[in-house]
Amino acid sequence: MLRYTSSLNGKLGSRLAARGPGSSQRWHGSVSSEAAAAAEPDMPLSQTPVLRSLTRTGTPLRMLILGAPGAGKGTQSARIRQAFDVAAISSGDVLRRNIAEQTAAGRQAAAAVASGRLVSDGVIVELIRSELDRIPGNWLLDGFPRNQAQAQALDAMLAAAGQPLNAVVNLQVPEAVILQRVVERYVHVASGRVYNLTYNPPKVAGRDDVTGEPLEHRPDDNPDAFRCRLAQYHELTEPLLDYYAQRGVLTSFSGDTSDAIFPQFYDFLDRRFV
Repeated sequence: MLRYTSSLNGKLGSRLAARGPGSSQRWHGSVSSEAAAAAEPDMPLSQTPVLRSLTRTGTPLRMLILGAPGAGKGTQSARIRQAFDVAAISSGDVLRRNIAEQTAAGRQAAAAVASGRLVSDGVIVELIRSELDRIPGNWLLDGFPRNQAQAQALDAMLAAAGQPLNAVVNLQVPEAVILQRVVERYVHVASGRVYNLTYNPPKVAGRDDVTGEPLEHRPDDNPDAFRCRLAQYHELTEPLLDYYAQRGVLTSFSGDTSDAIFPQFYDFLDRRFV
């Protein structure tokens, strides 16, 4: 298992500086793939950064992001997609979209949700497979798998599709920091945009920056509920770190903030892309 603790490197600073004056970006909180794509709707075309798409090996990036709830997986995903041509797949987004579109797998998932059951691993794997069929290049996956049985099912599907994982990134953030984030987190449900009252507050209190619609505070975003979610994460998801470390694809980044972790993540990808 690799571990990066580097600070912002010169390459990242040079690339950002090359965009010229006025091209600084405001990084939003954890967002869905659709929201990330629209993060800078008013950016002039001349300032739109050229995304890096070719890896040094010629094999597309196939990456999984792991981390405790509130560790900033969505935030890192959004930032990465503003520098690299990588499609972001959120299992939650895919599930909700297929339910809304009433696809075959979506109807199975809707039936499970309506009856209070968990959506089966097989249905989730099928949804991800159908999503990957539409992506010819680089991709990253967030939100699945959550346990070793799911990881094995995902690996089997990816192997059959000829797209095995070649990178797994784990975000390590102190639990006290995550707890503070979660307590101050507000969500625009329709888009998935997430705000934090301290480091990423909405421009207008209680309102989404883009639509002006009300923000919501999730019922389980409280200390007691979060501790239960963390306990479940430690029990079910942490064993995945050993699982992927044994396969030689795991890298961990540590930091108290997304700004501390992103340079490490960027450096990791910078070494892989042309």
